Amino acid sequence: MCMADVVGQETLRLGLALLGSMVRVIVDRPMGSRHPSARFRYSVNYGYVPATVAPDGEELDAYLLGPAGPVETGVGRAIAVVHREYQDDDKLVVVTDNQEYTDDEILRMVAFQEGHGRHRLVRG
Repeated sequence: MCMADVVGQETLRLGLALLGSMVRVIVDRPMGSRHPSARFRYSVNYGYVPATVAPDGEELDAYLLGPAGPVETGVGRAIAVVHREYQDDDKLVVVTDNQEYTDDEILRMVAFQEGHGRHRLVRG
């Protein structure tokens, strides 16, 4: 097993530990904004969970589902982790509206960024 596999599992464990919890997301890529280098447009709010530290030294990234438009922050329930099998950069999925989303719905909502590599949705 290579170190990237171990680190990827650590990131997944970090996300899984938050499932079911209420978390705050700081949005640094609001819905409708463009990625500065990849040029895709964010179709949902995207940011990070403060006071978490992923193995890469940065906070855990998160998709914030629920708001109908761009927001700066949001509080919601962590319901899933997008586990990237090609890169150590898993994403937490947080919902603000207590709505239930199917795996297919979530994967469609995050396809703007996740459609280019192998990934799976993990619910715990």
